[in-house]
Amino acid sequence: MKRAILILALIFSIAAAYPQKFIGSVIAGGNLSQVDGDEVAGYYKFGFNGGMSVTLPLDDKYHWYGTIELLYTQKGSYQTAYRANAILNDTTGLYLHNEDPSVPFNRKIKYKLNLDYVEVPVIFHYEDHHTGCAIGAGFAWGRLVRAHEIENGWTTTTDVRSHTYRTSDWSVIADAQIRLYKGLKLNIRFQYSLRPLRTREYYDSYKQETWTRKEYNNVITMRLIYSFNESFVRNPNWEPGGRKGTRWVHDTSKGWYSDK
Repeated sequence: MKRAILILALIFSIAAAYPQKFIGSVIAGGNLSQVDGDEVAGYYKFGFNGGMSVTLPLDDKYHWYGTIELLYTQKGSYQTAYRANAILNDTTGLYLHNEDPSVPFNRKIKYKLNLDYVEVPVIFHYEDHHTGCAIGAGFAWGRLVRAHEIENGWTTTTDVRSHTYRTSDWSVIADAQIRLYKGLKLNIRFQYSLRPLRTREYYDSYKQETWTRKEYNNVITMRLIYSFNESFVRNPNWEPGGRKGTRWVHDTSKGWYSDK
């Protein structure tokens, strides 16, 4: 992880030294997460997603971009005891009660998993200048820095040192961006783990059955991205309704391929 941080620090230092070549951005938003395979369904776990990025235009028309990000992102899974009862149609309840007051307990939580990562996504985008929208794809490597788990109301011994979950998470990304105004963009992202976070065995005491499931992070992200050194000029062809493109377009005279 230290080596990755040093490489990123070098990349951001180069970007700071050549601001006319690279586009620097700050990012803030949230995740809606679930963990596929944990027997809990739904994007009910909310977490923070934010950090910074450096983008390099890959052509002189500003259609293609390559971006590397450095993020702090919170993933996981969540289900209340009330919702678990509703799914199971169990009128008797789950009997979440505290048998040992010395152990942290929450009778309202059936299951909650917090997985916090320092993450490095690499994304390639194509932008349509007429609409100001961009689509992209890529991958990410995440390092687990915090893990906390509550099951049936009880706080478990799960943490980073317990090795219950993989410390490294590789994932694929599908990404879309909508330009709101100049350097301000709305970003919507879908992300899914390539490798299982862990393999767990489950047991149903009623049916006397045992089965094994592999677990994967499944995340939908919504963020705002602000590029603080991206240059724009008014679109001379712009008309109300955006029929001839967005009001603001890239100033291609100040790009990587320009001598200016």
